[in-house]
Amino acid sequence: MTNTTQHEAILMLEDGLVLKGKSIGKIGTTGGELCFNTGMTGYQEIYTDPSYFGQLIINTTAHIGNYGVATKEQESGKVQFAGLICGQFSKVYSRASAYQSLGQYLTGAGIVGIADVDTRRLVRHIRSKGAMNAVISSEFSDVDVLAKHLSTVPNMDHLELSSKVTTDEVHFYGDPMAKWKVSVLDLGIKTNILRNLAARGMYMQVFPAKTSFADMMAWHPDGIFISNGPGDPASMDYAVDTVKLALEANIPLFGICLGHQILARACGISTFKMHHGHRGLNHPVKNLISGRSEITSQNHGFAVSLEDVQNHPDLLLTHINLNDQSVEGIRLKNRPAFSVQYHPEASPGPHDSVYLFEEFEGMLG
Repeated sequence: MTNTTQHEAILMLEDGLVLKGKSIGKIGTTGGELCFNTGMTGYQEIYTDPSYFGQLIINTTAHIGNYGVATKEQESGKVQFAGLICGQFSKVYSRASAYQSLGQYLTGAGIVGIADVDTRRLVRHIRSKGAMNAVISSEFSDVDVLAKHLSTVPNMDHLELSSKVTTDEVHFYGDPMAKWKVSVLDLGIKTNILRNLAARGMYMQVFPAKTSFADMMAWHPDGIFISNGPGDPASMDYAVDTVKLALEANIPLFGICLGHQILARACGISTFKMHHGHRGLNHPVKNLISGRSEITSQNHGFAVSLEDVQNHPDLLLTHINLNDQSVEGIRLKNRPAFSVQYHPEASPGPHDSVYLFEEFEGMLG
């Protein structure tokens, strides 16, 4: 049902908190895990990032929708998240390159949302209570009906989601005449990662999440890239086994976000669900090798054990989060493999972290 007039909408959290607002997007009911993103721009990139699959996004910035949507800002082929929560929602936009309003975009994608919510109150609640599931509805107001719907929303713990967002078939990206060949394991990859790799002389064959190591190596690549994506890394033994074989083969390997967590697990490092995750464009990270700090873009609800990394004889802790001292980067001492938890392709610095792609390029030689 299209949202041609603005209806009332309700947000209900699993701890019983109920907030009311105005509906945006499609009229309906949706549920997922609540997460908040503090970025002041980039909402379309967020909504199309497969790492947000099945989640309800709280945009904390004051105005959402004021610059519309543009084709070039898609991070995948479709909208990936489950629902939107925001403060002021703009029905009009003022950018020449935009082709439609955010409201039209969300309705067309079948996204249910709620506006006119006190997002500051909601974020403070999550920061205190921790990440939790919630439901948004613009068709039901009965709390018992909403509670029943909420009970069907799966918990993110032990939830495998990469197989739901990965590519359906093997495909190529980049210039076939490029210097290097790289096999990409698509766990929910963002398009801008592929652009950054292609810009550094890499021609890529992109494989579905559950592809075997043997199939990835069949075209004799110079290196392997493990992508970002959604879900709990502890539920992804299939990807961990692939990375273990890549490490045994001593082939250059680079991982980002979920790919970082998978590399850690392949080295015997444990992962855990964070209290409320890191999502935004301004997270400070220190490079412990160079001593320099970077302003980073982040989107993750799971993390790698700092204690396990520090106690591993073959791992070097390369990057650390300056807000909470969580692990942001690792490198193997005895293999050409490294990874980071944050997103160097997202340009929050804007160029603080692009050297990581250059380091991977250097390893291919």
